[in-house]
Amino acid sequence: MAKKPKKAPAPEGEGEEGAAPAGGKKKLIIIGAAVLLLVAGGGGGFMVMRSRAAQAEKQAVEQKLPVAFMDVREMTMNLMPEPGQTQPRFLRLKVALEVRDSKVVAEIQPLMPRVEDTFQVFVRELRVGDFEAAGGTYRLREELLRRVNVAVYPAKVDAVLFKDFVIQ
Repeated sequence: MAKKPKKAPAPEGEGEEGAAPAGGKKKLIIIGAAVLLLVAGGGGGFMVMRSRAAQAEKQAVEQKLPVAFMDVREMTMNLMPEPGQTQPRFLRLKVALEVRDSKVVAEIQPLMPRVEDTFQVFVRELRVGDFEAAGGTYRLREELLRRVNVAVYPAKVDAVLFKDFVIQ
């Protein structure tokens, strides 16, 4: 007979089981809503980033201007001797100047003697060791670009490109 009183608490257990699915449904709804919110936010973010990338690419294509190159005549210059060096060393250099468009070429063309003089004065002060160090030719390119922009101001050269570079 002791078993019959145990049946009385059973309805309470059924009540708990009945409450558990209701609480579980709430949790499922909250989790589902959170997942839906994350997916929608991620999709929206993806679309915004995609449209921005497409817009940036479109602007880059629109802003791309034609580039013009102008050759500087080939120059052979003697270098400063290293300490204890008796044999003279020479540098043969041929470069091209990259400019924004052909209008700038027309501005720079009359100033080419000044550009060539600037190159020669600077290079004649260099030694062979200046080119052997790491980044020596890179530093030469940057310095030539800086000097050519001073020589052709207000026009602007975008890059100095080596076409021929020989140390003898």
